[in-house]
Amino acid sequence: MSAQNQPLSFGLLLFPDMTQLDLTGPFEVFARIPGVTAHLLWKTLEPVRTDRGLAIVPTATLDHCPPLDLICVPGGPGQVALMEDGEVLDFLRRVAPGCRYVTSVCTGSLVLGAAGLLRGYRATTHWASHDQLALLGAEPVNRRVVFDRNRITGAGVTSGIDFALAVAADVAGEDTARLIQLQLEYEPAPPFSAGSPASAGAALTAMITERIAPLQARRREITRRAAAALGLPDR
Repeated sequence: MSAQNQPLSFGLLLFPDMTQLDLTGPFEVFARIPGVTAHLLWKTLEPVRTDRGLAIVPTATLDHCPPLDLICVPGGPGQVALMEDGEVLDFLRRVAPGCRYVTSVCTGSLVLGAAGLLRGYRATTHWASHDQLALLGAEPVNRRVVFDRNRITGAGVTSGIDFALAVAADVAGEDTARLIQLQLEYEPAPPFSAGSPASAGAALTAMITERIAPLQARRREITRRAAAALGLPDR
């Protein structure tokens, strides 16, 4: 049944030190789907600061979250702490069975994995963390958006818009998704061909890899601990 015929409730997890575009890109699309109400969810209703200092205000708390048709977990540096945050993981485990869609953008997929929600599913994430999906029992797929049953995952940051448009098409039909894309004038034409390791080349990729190495080491350590907590073998 389309969103036009039945109101739908979408929840996007908001948390400290997240990457704002992981959330605001999909939110911009979701909020334009007819019949959809998009909620920003966190532990309190106090403003939450992203990794670049933007403050975003939650609209509902985890304890008073309305019934959801979709849950979306964005990524960013703050995702690392979420992987061992019992309150957040319990919330995801609690709401996921009732959701029509269980979704993520960027490294938010690792949070879903830490909650045990990607075991046996195909999934994607940011290129720098792609291999960590397998530690959590998922099958990594090198695509911008991956559908596997009711699990939908987007790759890094900007792919959240592609991901959300794909969800819009599934919810309300391709015509509606195309209308939203036109409203947003979403027709990417980047000034440089440098949006992936394949197009950026070895030198640029090495520079970014070195820059984020401390975060990636911490992320991998937490991912391994999350996998152990789920009883998964170390890989």
